[in-house]
Amino acid sequence: MRKVKVTRKTKETDVTVELNLDGKGDYSIESSIPFFDHMLSLMAYHGRIDLSVKATGDLQVDYHHLVEDLGITLGDAISKALGGKQGIRRYGFSKVPMDESLAEVVIDLSGRPYLVYRGAPRKGSLKEMPVSLFEDFFRALSTQAMMNLHITVQYGRDLHHIYEAVFKAFGRALKEAVTVESKRIPSTKGTL
Repeated sequence: MRKVKVTRKTKETDVTVELNLDGKGDYSIESSIPFFDHMLSLMAYHGRIDLSVKATGDLQVDYHHLVEDLGITLGDAISKALGGKQGIRRYGFSKVPMDESLAEVVIDLSGRPYLVYRGAPRKGSLKEMPVSLFEDFFRALSTQAMMNLHITVQYGRDLHHIYEAVFKAFGRALKEAVTVESKRIPSTKGTL
């Protein structure tokens, strides 16, 4: 089973993530940021990964520490759950509409972290959460998971719809990339 539990505790945050890449989309998310809980729940459900998150942090200071540390911890969990990446598809792609919005996510579990983040609004907030923090979350996640991650918002008007499309597309692309389809390492180098 590709199932792990990862905890990250600092003076600013306390984050525990339980992840099962071969799950059914069950989730229990408690990040202390309701809108972020909603986004992580959508990611897990649409990606058919089981995800449990318990996280607290110094929200009286800012949401940044907690959001970034959640990205770090989830990225670490993905990396550990993948192990040697034996037989995975490696690549994942998803394009998801949400009403007037359209988001595309492409993943390569290459072992070379990189984030391309285009078209997503960086100004505004949703239930007091600055939307600029989503880029920080995905950067931390992609770095820790050693994932090449491209997120493109094609278009959209409503911030909620835009980020809902992004998180659903990420979950679906991740599921495709981690799916086991053979016994070999998906690289001519013989390693990822």
